[in-house]
Amino acid sequence: MREHTADRADDRAGAELRADCGSCFGLCCVALPFARSADFAIDKDAGTPCANLRTDHRCGIHATLRERGFTGCTVYDCFGAGQRVSQVTFGGRDWRTGPPERSRRMFEVFPVVRQLHELLRYLTEALALPAARPVHADLRGALADTERLAGGTPQELAALDVAAHRQRVNVLLLRTSELVRAGTRGRGKNRRNADLMGARLKGADLAGADLRGAYLIAADLTGADLRGADLIGADLRDADLTDADLTGAFFLTQPQVNAARGGPGTRLPDSLTRPVHWTAGR
Repeated sequence: MREHTADRADDRAGAELRADCGSCFGLCCVALPFARSADFAIDKDAGTPCANLRTDHRCGIHATLRERGFTGCTVYDCFGAGQRVSQVTFGGRDWRTGPPERSRRMFEVFPVVRQLHELLRYLTEALALPAARPVHADLRGALADTERLAGGTPQELAALDVAAHRQRVNVLLLRTSELVRAGTRGRGKNRRNADLMGARLKGADLAGADLRGAYLIAADLTGADLRGADLIGADLRDADLTDADLTGAFFLTQPQVNAARGGPGTRLPDSLTRPVHWTAGR
């Protein structure tokens, strides 16, 4: 369901934070709801298997998702939560063959673990940033806490106040951002949560800018300088990154890149993969 990503984590952590669809019971195709829109061709309720999901938990139209109106599937990433819930939390027990209560609990727990794995991804990246060394000890503590929570029982995960934990981690990620951007000329460019939908930002100097949570849907960022920018949570759907320079941009994930448009001249962080549809012209 996703286009593969590399991670800044070490080999072990990196593998755990990348989706392994072959070890998952198609949880993203069942547990999550979606509405008919530009991203999805049909409506689907949470807990209801997608009509395209085969009995072997594979997508029957994986190779043609975009052409068939399922662009949303191609930009989704569970950050490894799917295989963890399938193989660890529920010990390899399939939702298709288990009692209804177990299936419901599995679908309830999956989004929680997905959020925790996303935090693990950000914390792991933060620990790889030399400028964040003053908070590395706190980051390691948060990483250990988040890993412990993600390894909880189904009952513990279902009862977890994941929003409260995200807030605690976010304080550290904000501090990390401040430290990393402190030495850049764009440190004063605060575009946090800014509404930049459709904005004309061609060639804009956004180096070192704070773009956390910014709405950049369909924005023209061709040739923009985004080096060292904080892009955590930025909505890049259909944003044009042709010839843009995102070297050193941090807290940028593969799903964000997959949702954007780009080309051979787009410069990405080494941790990310150039989406196939950029070169395929889709």
